[in-house]
Amino acid sequence: MDLEQQLAKMREDWDARARENAKHYVQTAQTDWTDEEFYASGEQTVKEEIRTDMINICQGKDPKEMRVLEIGCGAGRVTRALANLFGEVYAVDVSGEMIAQAKKGLENHPNAHVFQNNGKDLSVLPELGYDFAFSTIVFQHIPSKEVIETYVREVSRLLKPGALFKFQVQGFTGMQATPDDTWLGVSYSDEQAKELGERCGFEPRHRHGAGEQYFWLWFFKR
Repeated sequence: MDLEQQLAKMREDWDARARENAKHYVQTAQTDWTDEEFYASGEQTVKEEIRTDMINICQGKDPKEMRVLEIGCGAGRVTRALANLFGEVYAVDVSGEMIAQAKKGLENHPNAHVFQNNGKDLSVLPELGYDFAFSTIVFQHIPSKEVIETYVREVSRLLKPGALFKFQVQGFTGMQATPDDTWLGVSYSDEQAKELGERCGFEPRHRHGAGEQYFWLWFFKR
């Protein structure tokens, strides 16, 4: 399977999941989410992963004056919570179906902008200079290290110098992803994650959860 076929399959599979039950596939903790529960779970993610880490994320800036980037926004679960905290949010997803649902859920958040991208780069986004980038429960589904590395390079291109890209990859190396599996993505060892950051223009300053499903990386742009 070549890269274009892989990207097409990612888009088709996530469109199908969005049509079937978008909220469940974005956050699999339960099957039948109400809107209130779904967006509250996004607030909980931001509480746990963002609000506890504001020194690294804001670096002295006022959050309301920050422009942030989200990779893999799905139906906007975390996007809305980010928009409640930061000045501007620009988010992408490979699935047009997911983006349609995200736009609907963000109608009252004019500071949140969502775009369907091609599944590998961020050329759809305006080059405005971003103060922070975030991604959770996204890269763990991507079956290609080439795609993930392209994303990381693109984030580096768009971030301001010194800004943080905080994201999560699959750290459990006991299962091998196949090129056509858009649910179980490729995994990274601690050393592979460190090398990824260095190749893409980041200082991989902190890593947490190596060997586990939720392997968090703190990449600061050089």
